[in-house]
Amino acid sequence: MIAQMRDIVAGALAPTATPDHAGGLAAALYAGRHVEFFSYGFADDAARRPVTPDTLFNLASLRKPFEATLVTLGVLRGELRLDDHLPKYLPELNGNYIRNVTVAQLATHTSGLLLPTDHPPWPNEEYTREQFIAMLNTFTPAPGIAPGRQRVYTHAGYVLLQLVLERRYGMPIATLFEQRILSPLGMTATCVPESGEDNRAVMDEAWMQRVVQGYSDQGTAIGPVANQQSYFDFASTGQMFSSARDLATFVAACVDGRTIDPHLREALRMTQREAFRVDEKFGQGMAWETVRLPGVTIVDKPGGLNNASGYIGLVPARRIGIVLLANRGEYPHEIARYKILPELARLIAPH
Repeated sequence: MIAQMRDIVAGALAPTATPDHAGGLAAALYAGRHVEFFSYGFADDAARRPVTPDTLFNLASLRKPFEATLVTLGVLRGELRLDDHLPKYLPELNGNYIRNVTVAQLATHTSGLLLPTDHPPWPNEEYTREQFIAMLNTFTPAPGIAPGRQRVYTHAGYVLLQLVLERRYGMPIATLFEQRILSPLGMTATCVPESGEDNRAVMDEAWMQRVVQGYSDQGTAIGPVANQQSYFDFASTGQMFSSARDLATFVAACVDGRTIDPHLREALRMTQREAFRVDEKFGQGMAWETVRLPGVTIVDKPGGLNNASGYIGLVPARRIGIVLLANRGEYPHEIARYKILPELARLIAPH
């Protein structure tokens, strides 16, 4: 069966990562405790450096499930509550709207927040922490929008969730990730580096040699190697970097976490549970989205920038998952949601 699964994945991915596409693609399939890796193209076209399972990619919004996991871990350990209003942790949030938003609403994209950093036309400026708080305090929603009433995807909401977590625990988000998720899972190639000059992630030379150059969907190089984009001029608001190998470990913990800390195992499951029904097909968990297709329900998270694309898809009932990491914008990750995962699920009986 593994050979069949491998053929399904390779058959779908190969046409999306041919030599006439910029950059490359790293993928990982997790199926019943078996891991298969797929590598295509180049981490850096100019240097002809090939993609491997250990190449480091910019994860874009694939970072969000990690923040959501910190939230659910905190809930399970009695350190915070989902219905806590944000001023409990950030009393400087005193605006008429933002003070009524809860931790759960941030994590499930139901806060109603929609800031200039969340949609085109994308702003040119960066915001300091003080400017970000001021923007939140003056936020006024469109008519009919209220906390908890609708699903509105917001990047800024997760930046705010970072500030809540950092204030609650008194340490940087990167340290929280490391201590509470990455180290317990044995994920040694995942980090949130600080941004240096030219929005380039600050990493040591050994890591830098593993990081991709990012490209537009048209093949133009965008930014330097280890480009880390953010609209926010304060610590730890850039992207996370990781490899297909490390994210395969994360996927295994999400769908088959028998060997990890019980709190962490349950926290990962909690993030996947649908908290808000969008329509007959789609729902929203904490960071994760749920997609009901004929015969299978997929829990997934896409992410992307103009020079990076990522996707993690899970079928918890079949104990399978897939990771896609591309160093170009607009990679067609929907192929995993609508073709690869449904075909794989049909091979395996539900657990």
